[in-house]
Amino acid sequence: MKVLYYSTRNFEKEYLIKANKNKHSISFIKESLSLETVDKAKGYDIISLTPSDDASKLTIEKLNEYGIKYIVLRCAGYDNVNIKSATIAGIKVANVPAYSPYAIAEFATSLLLTLNRKLIISNQRINQYNFNIDNLIGFDLNNKTVGIIGTGKIGAIMTKIMNGYGCNILAYDIDVNQNLIDTYGVKYVSIKELCEESDVISIHVPLNQHTRHLIDDKLIKYMKKNVIIVNTARGAIINTKDVIKALDNNQIAALGMDVYENEDGIFFKDLSADIPKDEMLKKLISMPNVLLCSHHAFLTEEALTNIAETTFYNIDCWSKNKETENQLTA
Repeated sequence: MKVLYYSTRNFEKEYLIKANKNKHSISFIKESLSLETVDKAKGYDIISLTPSDDASKLTIEKLNEYGIKYIVLRCAGYDNVNIKSATIAGIKVANVPAYSPYAIAEFATSLLLTLNRKLIISNQRINQYNFNIDNLIGFDLNNKTVGIIGTGKIGAIMTKIMNGYGCNILAYDIDVNQNLIDTYGVKYVSIKELCEESDVISIHVPLNQHTRHLIDDKLIKYMKKNVIIVNTARGAIINTKDVIKALDNNQIAALGMDVYENEDGIFFKDLSADIPKDEMLKKLISMPNVLLCSHHAFLTEEALTNIAETTFYNIDCWSKNKETENQLTA
């Protein structure tokens, strides 16, 4: 099978080459998939994508014209792929549903701890030989209430970690995880009650029509004053404009994000010589109570190994005319 990897990052190449075991002919390009780059897929059987690639309806139709039969994702989320169009075109799509929930949940915890204990501000002072500790007060996580929005694989690990800190856990999800209730005393509540009662809110749901801009003015008004919000899921789950306003008004104490709703074309690139003209992004970066990272919560050795191995597992299944359990299309 001939495989073209779009949006290839230097850090992932060695893992992909190792996982391939010389079975397939693989090529790497840095460009993301779009209508402008879709022609690069000519002559290949499979293309591999990341969240920064655009596999919308028109792109899928072009891929079908070029004879692409398979799309293998190097991620769990697939909101950037038009699954309906791929199914109609007969293009099979598969993802990596669980590469390392620990990587994401541990990163979310890092964001929370860093913001709560003012570590960045403290370090900035130290670098200037300022050892004053005024205005560095945080709070004990012990006995605080943490609201987990989404209790799938990542949300479940986040629940376990927060339980270890002695937190009371509220959860919101369409599916109730009885094991979390039995093991950690999790209480499933409405999204409104979660916002009203939580000192910390951590987001772990996929992006879809129901979760887009889930966190907006309407929900923020129910939140405790000085709540900390952490988002390691998808940027558009948060209405950034509304959250910035709440940060300015001190309704939200701090925001930690590894994602941003307008990150396409920005994240994974060095734009230090060509600063984006995105005013919301500039505002977030300028705020001392915002910690924004560039979508690298997944970046652990274990996760990269699992992503590469599962990617080629999916490809191997297709090469043997077998379906993979990770398939998203009929």
